[in-house]
Amino acid sequence: MLWVMETLQLDGKKFYYSFMAGAQKVFMHYALINKLNVFPVPDGDTGTNLASTLRSAMESFVPSHDIKSTAVALADAALVGARGNSGIIFAQFLYGFSNEIPTGGTLTVSSFAEVVNRSVRYAYEAITNPVEGTMITVIREWAEFIYSLRDQLEDFNQLIIASYHRAAEALADTPKKLELLARANVVDAGGKGFVVFLEGMVDFFRHGRIRSLVEMRRSMKLPVYTPPPHSGKYDGFRYCTEALVSFDHPAPDNRRKLTDMVSGFGNSMVIAGSPAKLRIHIHTNDPSGMMSAIRPLGCILHQKVDDMLLQNRVVHHRNWDIALVTDSTCDLPEEITDRYQIHVVPLSVHFGQEGYLDNVTLTPERFYEMLKESSIHPTTSQPGYRDFLNKYQFLSSFYGSVIGLHISDQMSGTCSTSRKAAGETAVPSAVFSSHSAGCGLGLMVLRAAREIEGGAAYGDLVGRIPGWVERSYLSFGTRTLKYLIRGGRVGAVRGRIGQLFGIQPLLRMSEAGRIELWKKPRSAAESMKMMLDEAIRILQSGELWGYAISHAQAKGTAEQLAAQLEQLTGRPPMFIRSASPVLGTHTGPGVVGLGILLE
Repeated sequence: MLWVMETLQLDGKKFYYSFMAGAQKVFMHYALINKLNVFPVPDGDTGTNLASTLRSAMESFVPSHDIKSTAVALADAALVGARGNSGIIFAQFLYGFSNEIPTGGTLTVSSFAEVVNRSVRYAYEAITNPVEGTMITVIREWAEFIYSLRDQLEDFNQLIIASYHRAAEALADTPKKLELLARANVVDAGGKGFVVFLEGMVDFFRHGRIRSLVEMRRSMKLPVYTPPPHSGKYDGFRYCTEALVSFDHPAPDNRRKLTDMVSGFGNSMVIAGSPAKLRIHIHTNDPSGMMSAIRPLGCILHQKVDDMLLQNRVVHHRNWDIALVTDSTCDLPEEITDRYQIHVVPLSVHFGQEGYLDNVTLTPERFYEMLKESSIHPTTSQPGYRDFLNKYQFLSSFYGSVIGLHISDQMSGTCSTSRKAAGETAVPSAVFSSHSAGCGLGLMVLRAAREIEGGAAYGDLVGRIPGWVERSYLSFGTRTLKYLIRGGRVGAVRGRIGQLFGIQPLLRMSEAGRIELWKKPRSAAESMKMMLDEAIRILQSGELWGYAISHAQAKGTAEQLAAQLEQLTGRPPMFIRSASPVLGTHTGPGVVGLGILLE
């Protein structure tokens, strides 16, 4: 029989390491949790979202012996890193737990039971329309059971083990309370995640292997699993949208104000946090409109948007076994990314402290409005490592291999970050710098998608893409040097001289993937003639695979260029698309870009 030392007092360090043990158990079984995901929409990411939330919490600080300060730090970190319904509900429950802990350093079983029981209310208050038979039910019944034992037990080891069994029973009962689960013959995914978390805590209280937990603190490579057999439908709202909002004036009614502001944008709304900082989760078809609506309330510190329709198709109607990942600078139209199930990770545009997701929560139209209105010149940033890690972990759950193709590594660290995250997946993955951007990158991604559609194997694509990079060309004309000077792409002195002489510069991507000043036309007509002359020269060197055009508030000029190129080549462009706000930040309005890819 296993002998276990009694734990009569729970301090900050024991709580932290038991939390870490629970998180590690979720990391090990996140794929199984994804497999169960049918509510509220079957997008197959509950385990990924919960794992990301827990990882954010446990990696952020070193615990102290004081349980309140440790719980407050964990709750704050979980709120910042929370993802999805399950992650935000868990973060809000943790916030309630940290808020209800009295000062004093430790908790007894009795005081722990009181705190846990009161914390459930916070989780329920975060959900606009709580549904029984879900994660919230499992948490509530677990907490009520603990409360019922508050005067019967003094040892946390016994309490956690006993309450784990009660949570498992509550999880098994979820299909009886929610018909959708019963029809799919699964238990609730969020509830399963919570029970798996408790299982890890049980392991800690039984064995207390702190050293092994510390060694496992780094991100883990996660396994692949078979997609769920049930079919799924999404609920009419395409984007799972989240924002972390900080208020200049913390007030109890900030939650109500935020609720009133966004309630008309969709459903499945969850709002977690404190009067000073709130994280909102909602399913909507208008992420950009929602962000514009909440902007007056406070500073938007963080945003996250997942395409649930695409995730649903990945889980249930995957076209191919190779996942294709790119970034938002590719300028591909939505109809192309939808058709080929291309996964686009957005860069960010920042106006001061406020950040927006490129082409997702900030459309080109809204971007140029803000560019005119704002006294602050915007800046841009690449996706974070965790953004890519979450994407690759989700994709590796369903695909046999992954290929990434990104903006030039001489312009952004996006490719490097993507490559690092791809290395954490358990399936073959290869990430390439396109040495291009905009429609030049988009053409290569489209070619990869068509090759996959045509049956190309992973190894074949890995061998072909470097050749496409060498045979890709991108040039673009601008109306003004002002934005290039601001962004540091053109030296200030040289730029001002150019402005005095009325230069409308033509730029191009060098073979190394850098932007270089190419020609100095003095009019739009001269600029277009130079671009066409260059296109003729390029086409004389090889057979055309395709060409595409991006523009920034210059649709007429883009269509004029397309008409002349179609007359020249006998083919229409692969696509014409508004340039992403990230690219517009550095070029300003009036830009027209031409990408050409040879066979």
